[in-house]
Amino acid sequence: MSAKPVYVGADVGASRTKVAVLDADKNLIGHCVKKSGTNFTATANECLAASLEMAHAGQRDIANAFSTGYGRKNVSYATESKTEIGCHARGCYLYFPRAITIIDIGGQDNKIIKLDDAGLRISFKMNRKCAAGTGAFLEEMAARLDLALEEMDGLARKSRDMVKLGSFCTVFSATEVLENIRNGKKIEDIAKGVFFSVIRRIVEMDSMTENVVMTGGVVAHNPYLVTMTEEMIDKNILVPEFPQLTGAIGAALYAMNHG
Repeated sequence: MSAKPVYVGADVGASRTKVAVLDADKNLIGHCVKKSGTNFTATANECLAASLEMAHAGQRDIANAFSTGYGRKNVSYATESKTEIGCHARGCYLYFPRAITIIDIGGQDNKIIKLDDAGLRISFKMNRKCAAGTGAFLEEMAARLDLALEEMDGLARKSRDMVKLGSFCTVFSATEVLENIRNGKKIEDIAKGVFFSVIRRIVEMDSMTENVVMTGGVVAHNPYLVTMTEEMIDKNILVPEFPQLTGAIGAALYAMNHG
């Protein structure tokens, strides 16, 4: 065993690949996020190299590595894989060790995971195959508004007269967006309406407990979604320092337990 063992978790999503490196004390010492692209294995390797460099560690220091996510079977250095539900639960519970409801907004799906005080899963729900309420939905709506995705958060904050979209369907919502543009509605008001549509879709998936945690790449890049969700459910929401990495961190914790 190396004098400096590290534990690696790789979360390969359809949109982004995330790698986290933990030391033996469960501290996050290295991480990387990249577009998954068309070669999941190569991207996972690139993320590992960057994460190890940040951690000042090498390949020989890896005591164990687990993978999760859509492309978890494409991670060549993983000894085992775990479900996204389990990894997100472990990653969040590390930072918020209490009974929590986790809302994870990903590129292609949403998850609501409920844990008890001991971190054991009580229930979970995932969105249907429709992309409504996901990062893909936001990307499509941003394109309809002729905006870069990263502009949506700042514009939504400026809204003073939100335009509510009536449909959850991505196709129908895109039509509504075009109609509102034609009718002279302000872009920022439509952008906030798009955010509201995402939150409403998620909140209607399941009830919320007292402590709510929000994670995922969409949350990491659009923090106004958290503010809007707090207003909708009338609760303060917990957000980890790196909300996009909770799945990868959870995978690394699994690796540590089996290392």
